[in-house]
Amino acid sequence: MVTGPITADPASCEEFGYGLGRPDGILVLRYRSMTRLAFAEKRDDFLHQLYWSPDGLLSARHGRHTDLVGPDEVFWAQRAVTHEVHTADRQTVYRICLREAPAALDGLRAGVAAIDAEAARLVLALSTAGYDEGDASDARRRIMAGLTPRPADGRHAGGPGVAVTVAAALTHDPGDPTGLAEWADRLHVSVKTLQRDFAREFGMSYSQWRTKLRLRASLALLETRPVGEVARRIGYASPSAFISAFAREYGYTPGRAATMRRTADIPG
Repeated sequence: MVTGPITADPASCEEFGYGLGRPDGILVLRYRSMTRLAFAEKRDDFLHQLYWSPDGLLSARHGRHTDLVGPDEVFWAQRAVTHEVHTADRQTVYRICLREAPAALDGLRAGVAAIDAEAARLVLALSTAGYDEGDASDARRRIMAGLTPRPADGRHAGGPGVAVTVAAALTHDPGDPTGLAEWADRLHVSVKTLQRDFAREFGMSYSQWRTKLRLRASLALLETRPVGEVARRIGYASPSAFISAFAREYGYTPGRAATMRRTADIPG
C-alpha cells in the first residue's frame, strides 16, 4: 500500500501509474505542499522506493544513519526497509515505486544514489498528464539505467565546474570544515580560480554559498534533531553561533522553527 506524507498542511498528490501490477510497472507520485513535507517512518513490503526533489534538499533516515540528498541525487529504499524522509523547505517531491530494483542499486538496502540528467527528465515526463503508456516501459528502463550509487569520493581534477564538485561534496556533508584554500589544493586549481568559479556558478562567494547550504540543511534536520545536534552536524562551533546565523537568515530562531512546524505556522 502506498501512503502519502504527514504534513501540517495537506500536500497535493498526483499519481501517474504505468503497467501497475506487472514486474515492469512504475508508479510516480508527485507531492506539493505549502509547508514542509514529512514522510514519517514507514516501510513497504512489496515496493522499492525512490525519493527525488529537483528543487531542494531532502533529509533521509534509515536506522541510525541520516543522509542529505541533493537535487541530482535520489534516496533509495529497498522493499521492507524502514525509513523516513523530510524536505528542507516547501518543495516538490517525487516518489517512484518499482517492483524491480535497478541493477546498479540491487546491493544497496537504503541510501543515496546519483540520478543522471536523462533519468531526471524522464521522471518529469512520466508525471505529465497524457504521457504515452506505450513509451512508459522504455522510460522506466532508462530511468533505472540512470541511477548509480553515490561514490565515496565524488571529487575530480580541476577545470570547468570545480565549484560544482565542491558543492556536491558539501551537500553530502554540510559540516565539512574544509576551507577554500584546501579545496583549491585538492582540486589542483588556484584559490582565485575556485573563487571565480563559485561566482560564475552560484552568483556568490564560497563562504556565502556554504552558509546558505548549511542553514537550508538545518531546516530538514530540525524536523527530527535537537538544535545542538543540528548545529554540530552542519559545522557550527556552538549552538549559539548557529542560532544567530539562522535568525539572521530567516528572522526567527531554530527553536521557534521547530515549534511553528508542530503548529503548522511556519512563515513563508
